Amino acid sequence: MKRILVAVAALVVCASASIASAQKLNGAGATFPYPIYSKWFSEYSASHGGVQINYQSLGSGAGIRQVTAGTVDFGASDGPMSDAQLAASKVKIQHIPTVLGAVVPVYNLPGVGGDLKFPPDVLADIYLGKITSWNDARIAKDNPGAKLPNTEIFVVHRSDGSGTSYIFTDYLSKVSADWKGGPGTGTSPSWPRGIGAKGNEGVAGMVRQTPGALGYVELIYALQNKIETGLVRNAAGVFMKATIDSVTAAAASMKQMPADYRVSITNAPGRDAYPISSFTWLLIPNPAPDAAKGKIIKDFVTWMLDHESEATALNYAPLPAAVVAKVKATITQLK
Repeated sequence: MKRILVAVAALVVCASASIASAQKLNGAGATFPYPIYSKWFSEYSASHGGVQINYQSLGSGAGIRQVTAGTVDFGASDGPMSDAQLAASKVKIQHIPTVLGAVVPVYNLPGVGGDLKFPPDVLADIYLGKITSWNDARIAKDNPGAKLPNTEIFVVHRSDGSGTSYIFTDYLSKVSADWKGGPGTGTSPSWPRGIGAKGNEGVAGMVRQTPGALGYVELIYALQNKIETGLVRNAAGVFMKATIDSVTAAAASMKQMPADYRVSITNAPGRDAYPISSFTWLLIPNPAPDAAKGKIIKDFVTWMLDHESEATALNYAPLPAAVVAKVKATITQLK
């Protein structure tokens, strides 16, 4: 009888310890990196018993709001937080870059023939409402031979606070004085025209189902939805398609990563650079309000850096080696 009681007591202790060690982390934010985050969170949980990471793909604006309010354990954004947002946060936030990706113009023009080319000023003026028809002379000029219809461009943009919008408008602000002096750079700009859709998923879906539509999404969403992507003329005057190599080339233009990792690489110099490229970041409270969860987040980020090579399978570019080394040093300072 004693042996049975001892065995039962041991099982209870083990079960209690297991329950105590089990942790559920909640995060929210960017849709841009959701495909790779979903893969990584799932793999990490599978190899770390008792750890569950729940991530809601709600958009960068929601990620910033929730992490600064302390309602999630970490956030995610494709646009770095502003000085004002950092100052207003209830907790100190550390930006941690995770991967690089590309925002691409996507369109639905059956029978147009070949990939369309978009000069920077044309993209800006379509979204400003200055170019409204697909057969406009400025579009036709760089697309000889394309069968451009005499139909209105059905413009699609994000309806939610979006890091993808931040990247896109950051680029437009660099290449168009009218855009910079008008809507400007932001996660939720005042769009001069167009229909809003929620998330990269929403924009991709609306473009796919609407002939004549033009939108912008992270590259993986265009590929998954089999939507045509345009070439964008870069700062060197070359029309570039978004690829892992062209995004990596854009990152290579960065001379030095700032200490807080808040950096823009849109419209990067170099013949091989895709111009609408960007880092994306995890937003980590430091110090963590919950020490046990903070320890798991540190461990996950370290694990993630050792799995950067997995990003390429989903058409993200891994962090440059120098950035990985810098991030590893930063992780040791997280509390």
